[in-house]
Amino acid sequence: MSTSDDQAAFLRQLEEHRGIVSSVAFAYCRDRGAREDVVQSISAELWRAYPRYDGRVAFSTWMYRVAVNAAISYYRRQTRERSGLIDPADFESLPAASEDDGDVARRTTLYRLIDGLDELERALILLYLDGNNHAEIADVLGISQTNVATKISRIKQSLRRSVASDVADD
Repeated sequence: MSTSDDQAAFLRQLEEHRGIVSSVAFAYCRDRGAREDVVQSISAELWRAYPRYDGRVAFSTWMYRVAVNAAISYYRRQTRERSGLIDPADFESLPAASEDDGDVARRTTLYRLIDGLDELERALILLYLDGNNHAEIADVLGISQTNVATKISRIKQSLRRSVASDVADD
């Protein structure tokens, strides 16, 4: 396959799975300008890694793995300012964002809570919320399915406690 064929195949796959890049970038960065940098960083890393994609796993699984690692690397390089608040307008770029104000409020709360998770927990919950099963998540993150199940259960419990605490505080 020629370089132009490789590039065309890569661009088709990138377009088909662009929601993965958007979701991962949004999970690691709320600022719109910086999020564009994260998307560019992920896209560049995907292109660099593309020659090593061998088809043993689904392209989307491979793409998640590369995207999450690229986002974590970017995240670690940046000085992060945490305000604890997210501008609801930031949700406009989410692939399936609803116009309903209640949905925006729930998503705002969810992402505020997800912001409090460590890098691995954030990657786990992102993959889980995107509908990946435990085997796919384990493959992307390089941990066992049992570990995925245990960690997701603990994250859900922690998020429930945080939501309950927020409701009690209101």
